[in-house]
Amino acid sequence: MNLYEHTIIARQDVSPSQLKQIKEKYSKIVENNDGDIVKLENWGLMSLSYLIKKNKKGNYIHFKIKADGKIITELEKNEKIDKNLLRYLTVKVKKFDLSTEYFKKNEEKEISS
Repeated sequence: MNLYEHTIIARQDVSPSQLKQIKEKYSKIVENNDGDIVKLENWGLMSLSYLIKKNKKGNYIHFKIKADGKIITELEKNEKIDKNLLRYLTVKVKKFDLSTEYFKKNEEKEISS
């Protein structure tokens, strides 16, 4: 089993219910192919560096996946045809960093400090 960090960017105008459906759809693909989602993070709506398909912002969703390479191929095949997604990226890693919350809201960081 390999370790992967997989990030997808959904369009800025998707509703919260559509965002939940996107998370469930890709989680099921991983689980149905004997993969394991170690952590799922919703990074929220963030500005893009440049326009992608006429969008200035995107909803970021980040998966930490323990799976075989075949599952990543299946995920990316489904993401290519999904009209709600702008981009996706998969990176193979040696180990997961499960303790750091990189995109935690500023208010939450100040409260915990």
